Amino acid sequence: MKEKIVYTNEVGATIDRLVEESGAKSVFTIVDVNTAAFCLPLLRETSKAVAASTVLTVKAGDAEKSLEAAAALWKSLSNGGATRSSMIVNVGGGVVTDLGGFVAATFKRGVPYINVPTTLLGAVDAATGGKTGINFNGLKNEVGAFALPAATVVSTVFFKTLPKHEMLSGYAEMLKHALLSGNEALARALSHDAADTDGLLALLRENIKVKTEIVASDPKEAGPRKALNLGHTAGHAFEALAMERRQPIPHGYAVAWGLIVELVLSHLALGYPTTHLYPVVQFVKAHYGSHPIVCDDYPRLLALMAHDKKNASPEEINFTLLHAPGEAEVNRTATAKDIETALDIYRDLTA
Repeated sequence: MKEKIVYTNEVGATIDRLVEESGAKSVFTIVDVNTAAFCLPLLRETSKAVAASTVLTVKAGDAEKSLEAAAALWKSLSNGGATRSSMIVNVGGGVVTDLGGFVAATFKRGVPYINVPTTLLGAVDAATGGKTGINFNGLKNEVGAFALPAATVVSTVFFKTLPKHEMLSGYAEMLKHALLSGNEALARALSHDAADTDGLLALLRENIKVKTEIVASDPKEAGPRKALNLGHTAGHAFEALAMERRQPIPHGYAVAWGLIVELVLSHLALGYPTTHLYPVVQFVKAHYGSHPIVCDDYPRLLALMAHDKKNASPEEINFTLLHAPGEAEVNRTATAKDIETALDIYRDLTA
C-alpha cells in the first residue's frame, strides 16, 4: 500500500476533504496540551471536521508515550462511541502521532487515522512510515504496531512558532534521509539553514520521498527499511541514558550525534570516505554541539544498544552503515570493541 502524503499549507480544507472522502461517521482529534493551545484554534477555524470533533488531550513530552496514556485514550474513545467507521486525527509532534497512531491501530483492531504533524521532526519522522508505538520498561518504542495512516498532511504553517531547537531536532532526520539518498541531496541538506522555514516545503517533499520509497519497498522492516535506522542505534542509546539521568535530550539531537558515531563505524568497517564524514561532523557540531560522554558511560550505552529492536540477539548489536552517501548496508553487526572505538573517535571529533 502506497503511503498518502499531502503537501499543503491549506491544512483545514485538506482535513475536511480527507474526512469526507473516507465517509467517516465521527471524528476524534488527539492533541497534546501544547498543540491544543497553539494549533487547535487555527484548525477549528479552518476545518469543519475538527470543529465538530471530540477532542482528546494528552500531556506533552515523551513520557506520555506510555501504556497508561494509551489506555486513557482507549477509554475515551470507547466512552465517546468511536467505531471502526470513525476517523482519528492526530495533531502534534512525534509523541502525538506515535501514541495516537498506536491507539488507532489497536482500538477495535484498527480505526483509520490522519496525521497532522506540527513539528518538523514529526513531519519527517514519526508521522510518516506507519510506525506507531509507546515506550515501555524504560525503552523507547518497545511496544507498537505497523499501521499506515489514511493520510499525512505535511505543512510548514505551524513551524514558524517553533523554537529553534525543535526545528533542529527535525532537521537531523532530514540529514539522515539525505545521507541515504546520495551526494547531491547531502550537499543540499548541509547548505540549507536548518532553522529556516522559507523554501522548506519543497525540500521536505524531496526529503520525505526518500523515506516513503524505502517504506513502500519494505513496509514491515524485513530488510531495506532498516536503512532508516541510520544514526538511531547509537542515538537511541544516548537518548535513553539521558532519560535515565533525568536530563532528557531532544530526539533529533540524539540522532545527530548518533549519525557521527555510525558514520565513524561506517568508515572503520566499510571505508566510508572521510571527505563525506568531516562535513557532517562540522554541521552537527555547529548546530547541535556535542553530547558529553565519558569512558565510564560505555558499558551502559552498550547495554542500551543491546536492547535495540533490530538486534537478532543481545550479543549482536545491529547497525545500518554506509559505504558512501546513498549506499547503505543494513544488518551490520559490530563488536563492543568496535563500538567503543567509534565512541572514542566521536568524542575526539566533537570536542
